[in-house]
Amino acid sequence: MVEPNAAAPTEEHDVYDGILAETITITGHGGDDIEAYSARPLGPGPFPGVVVIHHMPGYDRATKEITRTFAVYGYSAICPNLFHRYAPGASPGDAAAAARAAGGAPDEQAMGDVAGAVQHLRRAPNANGKVGVIGYCSGGRQTYLAACTLDIDAAVDCYGGRVVATAEELSPAHPTAPIDLTAQMRAPLLGLFGADDRNPSPEHVARIRQELEAHGKTFELHSFEGAGHAFFSTDRPSYRVDAAKEGWKLIWAWFGQHLAEA
Repeated sequence: MVEPNAAAPTEEHDVYDGILAETITITGHGGDDIEAYSARPLGPGPFPGVVVIHHMPGYDRATKEITRTFAVYGYSAICPNLFHRYAPGASPGDAAAAARAAGGAPDEQAMGDVAGAVQHLRRAPNANGKVGVIGYCSGGRQTYLAACTLDIDAAVDCYGGRVVATAEELSPAHPTAPIDLTAQMRAPLLGLFGADDRNPSPEHVARIRQELEAHGKTFELHSFEGAGHAFFSTDRPSYRVDAAKEGWKLIWAWFGQHLAEA
């Protein structure tokens, strides 16, 4: 998932570029042991951390590649498997189908799992103490929730759908529209959207901007012409190389600004 010509946050990763990537177990919501994919640099650090929240298709090869990309660029990264409880040991597609059949991972449970990943990163001996969260698709919505409810240092929402939601779109698993929690947002937010997307639509993005401005939050929102949903996904027809390259540059700049060691 390394984009050609995407600007790196620093050149320090060139000193030693070894990484370790592996499946691990972390403590998630309610003290549950859940599967997670970890990728980290092998240098001495200290390194900032990033939690990668997977998209609705699940904890798949493409999301693990994104997690490794963060390690290559000098971040300790973890992707928790939010669908772990629904089909342990199953393929990503089967686990995602089981999670959808159950109504999706409940927000409280997902935030508990993300919080566990944040704590795992902060406790690492080579951590600098700063942790950001990035999510794609449904993970973008969960990233917005994390920015409003968890102790994190920066957030990147990549085309998260249903941040703006009607009452009919809410459910026991997802009882609150994230937009309604904007006043509580405690992390600076970068939003990356496709101008041709329908969920979130340009109207939804405008509403998000309005709420962030009304509450005086630190944020940047960018929409890319000619791009729709999932424009970062190199293995899907929705991939848009120019939007993805520019998006990666913005991600490196945002995390570079907000996750650097104080």
